[in-house]
Amino acid sequence: MTGDAVSDRGVWFRVEAGSTASAVRRAAERLGTELGLSPARTADLAIVAAELTSNLVKHADEGMLLLRPVRTEREAGVELVAVDRGPGMADLTVSSRDGHSTTGTLGIGLGAIARQATWFDAYSRPGRGTVLAVQVWPPEARPGPPWVGALTRPLTGESVSGDGYAWRIVEGRRRLLACDGLGHGPLAAAATGAAIDAFHRAPAASPTAVVQHLHRSITHTRGAALAVAEPDLATGVLRYAGVGNIAGVVVPADGRRRGLVSLPGIVGHQRPMIREYEYPFPPDSLLVMHSDGVVDRWQLDDYPGLAERSPLVVAATVLRDAGIRRDDACVLVARGEP
Repeated sequence: MTGDAVSDRGVWFRVEAGSTASAVRRAAERLGTELGLSPARTADLAIVAAELTSNLVKHADEGMLLLRPVRTEREAGVELVAVDRGPGMADLTVSSRDGHSTTGTLGIGLGAIARQATWFDAYSRPGRGTVLAVQVWPPEARPGPPWVGALTRPLTGESVSGDGYAWRIVEGRRRLLACDGLGHGPLAAAATGAAIDAFHRAPAASPTAVVQHLHRSITHTRGAALAVAEPDLATGVLRYAGVGNIAGVVVPADGRRRGLVSLPGIVGHQRPMIREYEYPFPPDSLLVMHSDGVVDRWQLDDYPGLAERSPLVVAATVLRDAGIRRDDACVLVARGEP
């Protein structure tokens, strides 16, 4: 493991009324205190949480906000992701300037968010909605721009998601996992949790060997569909081994999607066929992996400029527009750049 930031699953809030802003702010303050943020930095975090929820109440339709911890080996911070299907913004730069408002307010929301945040990214399209991603770290922390981002969301009515993800760097090799525990609820989440634990203990071997390791490690669970990817930045090659209904897609700079092969089966049950495939993965490519809780008909070409945003913002946009409510959903996005 290196100093790359790793996110926990966190809690989703549905933001439909002004009263939600107080609940989100209090939850953010509690989390910041638990993670050891200073009182001053926790106050900054409270401002960010309040402004994000206020923007969702004033401008958004179907506003949702994710609050979760984010960690490196040495430090911890807080990440917030706000997602909506509101009217969107034609120019985020203009909308982020103090004094710009579409509702007669002072118009300091986005500017205040950007000033208090350690890291901030956003994407918005008129008529499609907006995604805002924010990280608040201690002043001395330097986590750097994230090269990978991921989100999960449980199906409606469940408190936990049976889908999950993980990433790590072991002996200089980037390794990514997307997982869908069989079924829903706590037992599906337990299967995915076991796979993630085994993934972090796996040797620095090929994706095929890692999937075999996961298969042996989760036989006590109900099993899972999963895929392991290893982007080799030095050679521009992506190595990929998938079993079951995990979708993998490489999106190069020209926007032409290339689907990745996953073989039928359930990891942890019987002995699934495991095979590794190699694909071109130029530095300007994106890797997108997701569970079957995301409809595989999304196209980044429908979102001008989205491919240049952070992997987390790309993942949140895909989850918002392609995720289905009758199933758990997971999206992981990684960039081919160092």
